[in-house]
Amino acid sequence: MMSRTPLKTLTAAVLGALALNAQAAEYEWTFQTSETSGEPQFEMKKEWADNVEQMSGGRISIEILPVGAVVQANQTLQAVKSGILQGHLTDPSYFTGQNPAFGMIGNLVGAWSDPYDFLDYMNNAGGEELYNKLVEPYGLHLIGAAATGLESLPSTKPVRSVEDMKGLKLRAPEGMVYNIFEKAGATPVNLPGSEVYTGLEKGVIDAADYTVFATNQAQGLHDFAPYPLYPGFHSLPMVSVSINNEIWQGLPEDLKAILSTSVDALAYEMVAELKTRDMEAVREARQNPDIEIIDLSVEERAKFRNIAKDEWAVWAEKNDITKEFYESVVKYLENHNLMQSEQSSGAQSSDQKS
Repeated sequence: MMSRTPLKTLTAAVLGALALNAQAAEYEWTFQTSETSGEPQFEMKKEWADNVEQMSGGRISIEILPVGAVVQANQTLQAVKSGILQGHLTDPSYFTGQNPAFGMIGNLVGAWSDPYDFLDYMNNAGGEELYNKLVEPYGLHLIGAAATGLESLPSTKPVRSVEDMKGLKLRAPEGMVYNIFEKAGATPVNLPGSEVYTGLEKGVIDAADYTVFATNQAQGLHDFAPYPLYPGFHSLPMVSVSINNEIWQGLPEDLKAILSTSVDALAYEMVAELKTRDMEAVREARQNPDIEIIDLSVEERAKFRNIAKDEWAVWAEKNDITKEFYESVVKYLENHNLMQSEQSSGAQSSDQKS
């Protein structure tokens, strides 16, 4: 006859097991992002937090909050330093007002034609070390750099050349992006991202430096801006995955390794996922006869990059870190044949046509 475990003993065993599984994580953190909760990037960042919890065996638990949940987007740097937040996943350009190096490293306008080149620079050519040189005096540590896809440029008017940018009322954030578009002849307008839709709808702006094609399509921007420029040529924002430096310094090496590895995975998965979404959105948009997707020619891209390069040199003189970054990234671009002049690009294009 099978013996039976007393109910009291069984209940105690079950409760004990549940209590063991329900133990608080060794580290519980709150990270704020720069996206709303409905955006794909926000969901990817939540998945990253889930992966960290699994990889650490439950020792690390991270709550991911949308933009503005605790502080404004441009205040997370101070919030992480003070311990109000333990970390953030955000575009460093929000902190340009505190140090121009944040804007320059966060989005070197016109530099990158492929997000994988940017990630290679950050991971393997000194970019992450340079960013930590910038951010650690502010009390943060960069776990790793990620990136969005190349941003699209929704426009109510066709822009087939740099010349067509003249007089274009173009939404752009303050800093390098604003300055470069101004030098290209546009009339930049500093609007928050939340006002891009209504700005295009009401004619307050003609075009917008905003986000990736798939998000623009999903939000209906192409209903009012049916001449999107894609693939992007101007903007590739960095995603800084950073943590309070005191917390980082106090972590055991195995958890540091888990966090670093998890951010590397997030970076490449984010690029791949957003590119897939973009391609699907482009196919959808091309079925609409009222939408014309414009891809700038090699020559026009080179013209814009030359304008941008002049502004990089101006920003390089702002402080020691902007100069060090300028020299570092230009060397990388030149070594990888990514710094084409307008003349060489034009010659290459002519060769391809012949």
